[in-house]
Amino acid sequence: MALNNDSGPDRPTGPLAGVRVIDLTINVLGPVSTQILGDMGADVIKVEAPHGDDMRRIGPSRSDGMSAFFLNMNRNKRSIVLDLKQSDDRKTLHELVGTADVFVHSMRPSAAARLELDYKKLSRESSRLIYASAGGYRNDSSRRDWPAFDDVIQAASGLAAMNRLGGEPRYLPTVICDKLCGYILASSVAMALYARERTGVGQEVHVAMMDAMVGFNMIEHLWGGVLDQPELGIGYGRLMTPHRRPYKTRDSYISLLAVTNDQWRRLFVAINRPELAEDPRYSRLEARVKNIDELYGIISDAIESDTTSAWLERLTAADIPNGPVEDFQDVFHDQYLTENGFFRRFQHPTEGKIVSMAPFASFSKTAASVHRFPPKLGQHTSEIVEELAARREKRSPP
Repeated sequence: MALNNDSGPDRPTGPLAGVRVIDLTINVLGPVSTQILGDMGADVIKVEAPHGDDMRRIGPSRSDGMSAFFLNMNRNKRSIVLDLKQSDDRKTLHELVGTADVFVHSMRPSAAARLELDYKKLSRESSRLIYASAGGYRNDSSRRDWPAFDDVIQAASGLAAMNRLGGEPRYLPTVICDKLCGYILASSVAMALYARERTGVGQEVHVAMMDAMVGFNMIEHLWGGVLDQPELGIGYGRLMTPHRRPYKTRDSYISLLAVTNDQWRRLFVAINRPELAEDPRYSRLEARVKNIDELYGIISDAIESDTTSAWLERLTAADIPNGPVEDFQDVFHDQYLTENGFFRRFQHPTEGKIVSMAPFASFSKTAASVHRFPPKLGQHTSEIVEELAARREKRSPP
């Protein structure tokens, strides 16, 4: 592991090493995005108000302002406290942005303009700056300043209605909009940096959560809408059926999925119903889609006849994709994740033993790394201010 607990943080090794990011984001979307950039080697400076990011106070903690939620989204960053209500601190932020390759914020456009942190102004000061932001809606729309959180976008994008339970729409029990849009923002920043390498010029990057989630949800569900004939139906039937769920076995639950004709034939043999492969209702993909409720019901009845371990063995032997249904406690001790060192344990200098998840992407020559512990509020304020002073002194004429 790149983090050295004895001698302090190692130098970042990822593909973005040498890139500086000024991070003026809070909550989930922005911090997830900038943590990815930090994992990839960027020097991420997290700018916080005097009270800090609210996520510092959500979840279990050993000390104030260092909650589990915050620790999980803010590694590989340095923290500086600036009160943007004070003119001197606003000047410090502007000076910091002047040293950066990337500026990321999660403010509404009107708030960014009031603080003179809008793209029009900052791009005049640095034509190479990548100016990145995310919000509920597009910056050029009538909803540009509407507030938006994960629940709001889950509802507006159709996700909550699609995820019905007993006829009632419900939210997914995860902040999927924030996290997915954070990943999109991070990848968009990386693409903008690549474009700058070719052109020498920065640009503005904006991710609208509503657009991103509708695009995400509708890849398979736009259906008849793709042909501009929504009357043919919106929604992929195989995914919408209530029978699409983990199968109950004699002692627990199992997941399995057959997709190709060959996989279905092998599955029919595994459940002792080989004749179904010749049934015109189930022999071809198009027919299976039309009769998916009945087909899933047949599979469900068969799976309930034996134990999970017996089905795992039988389905694996038949080369049918399958797996057990694990809860979060199971996942935390999962054999595959343990083999690959996904959950990594460190001794934080103030918080004691903490567990961090490994970066999701691997690179053969520029490995991502965890090289900085999640910071205490304002932990690096003096260090960063001294760097700015040294930079000013270096640039001033003798």
